Amino acid sequence: MAKKALGPAMAQLVAAVEHALDDSVRGLIVGCSGGADSLALVAATAIVAKRRSAPARAIVIDHGLQEDSAAVAKKAASRAERVGLPADIVEVTVVPDGTGPEASARTARHAALGEVADALDATVLLGHTLDDQAETVLLGLARGSGARSLSGMAPARDRFVRPFLGIRREVTEAACTELDTKFWRDPHNDDLEFARVRVRKKIMPMLEAELGPGIAEALARTAVMLRDDTQVLDRLAEEAVSAEGLAGALAVSVIPREPALRRRVLRRWLLAHGAAEPAYAHVKAVEALVTDWRGQKWVEVPGLRVSRSADRLLVMRD
Repeated sequence: MAKKALGPAMAQLVAAVEHALDDSVRGLIVGCSGGADSLALVAATAIVAKRRSAPARAIVIDHGLQEDSAAVAKKAASRAERVGLPADIVEVTVVPDGTGPEASARTARHAALGEVADALDATVLLGHTLDDQAETVLLGLARGSGARSLSGMAPARDRFVRPFLGIRREVTEAACTELDTKFWRDPHNDDLEFARVRVRKKIMPMLEAELGPGIAEALARTAVMLRDDTQVLDRLAEEAVSAEGLAGALAVSVIPREPALRRRVLRRWLLAHGAAEPAYAHVKAVEALVTDWRGQKWVEVPGLRVSRSADRLLVMRD
């Protein structure tokens, strides 16, 4: 029997997965919510895994945040198996960490997927699309974030790979139509209490209407360019002060004069001493100890106090 030809949407997705993976990949795990993006990724990964003779499976995370979450997870696993991969359900407990429900759930989900990947020596594929990337950049702009945040989601980091960051959400939905499979629509994706939903439902359509089409692509392209720039600046900052130099007191004389490099060095130093994700305002306050020191006692940073003595920055535990 002749093989059934791939539809145009599925062909595009399979090519994206192939392009995202290198030859060192041993096994593959797909994080599957049952939505169009993740189901399309399951189907594309099944094809790529078969071509490579690589073991692959879908993992459905049950966050337990909705009354019917177990039923939703079971249906997502069933649909994942229908489009090509065996599926397991993993239950997690979402612990509020002050970052909001969406971020807390993501932390729990990624931790669970990472544990499975470590156990199986596998790469985790996530179904974020170009639309998700554009929304992330726009939210970063609204917060006044720097280049690191505006770089958006990384195409690959540690065991996690996102093959669809250059593909529109409409393509994944078209792929599900080609596969003749239904997909889950998360009710949270229609809840305007969430900033991301407001961006998706109201802000992006308004920008498209007022500025013309191509806004999502432009925002995603901005993320790529800023990521390239950020990687160069981070490398220069790392070369400016070695890892050993970050371990103790920091000599003011070795801190770069260029503001972009100086702030990166200071942020790396704060993180090396256990600061809890210092914000821009915290880094700027520590920077003032370098550029505008008038004998002030110390600067408060989450988890730390930073002071200056002569030509050195010192850390005092909070």
